[in-house]
Amino acid sequence: MSFLIQADNFSLPATRRSFLGKSGLLLSGAAVALLAGNDALAAKGSTSTASDVSILNSALGAELEAIAAYQLGAESGLLQKPVLDLALTFQGHHKEHADVLAKTIAKLGGKAVNPKDKYVFPVDKLKSQTDVLRFAATLEKGAVSAYLGAVPLFGNRELAQAAASILGDEAMHWAILRNALGEIPVPSAFMS
Repeated sequence: MSFLIQADNFSLPATRRSFLGKSGLLLSGAAVALLAGNDALAAKGSTSTASDVSILNSALGAELEAIAAYQLGAESGLLQKPVLDLALTFQGHHKEHADVLAKTIAKLGGKAVNPKDKYVFPVDKLKSQTDVLRFAATLEKGAVSAYLGAVPLFGNRELAQAAASILGDEAMHWAILRNALGEIPVPSAFMS
């Protein structure tokens, strides 16, 4: 099923959001590094391993899409120096996440997905630095929501714990982007 997600002024392609809805996970930060280095996660024979690999592969696909999205922003010519540096920093985080996710998938006996040849982004809606920031903030907010749904999906509780611990990283990205937009960084006491 193909559909668009409406977010503020943007219609976001369903690919990233479909992943978020199905798997509920976007792994990043130090917690993923913990995953990649934890040999206990590579133990085979668990009935949940295949499901966990599927969730991780969905996360890897979303990370690869995030890398492409930040590249689009960086190459747009719309970002001024301090904001461009921020976008490149966040893109660097996503590159690290993708690398660690691929290694974790391999340790679990899975085959990592490859980046798509082309991603569909709302380029016609990106006319200013504010537009690019809002687009990135919308993607990061989706990642925050994904973590909320990820924890109960993992059969391996260590993966669930890692997903819970990295929720804060994505929330910080979202808050920083909101702040850069001149919005209240943390708009409510609870996320949904």
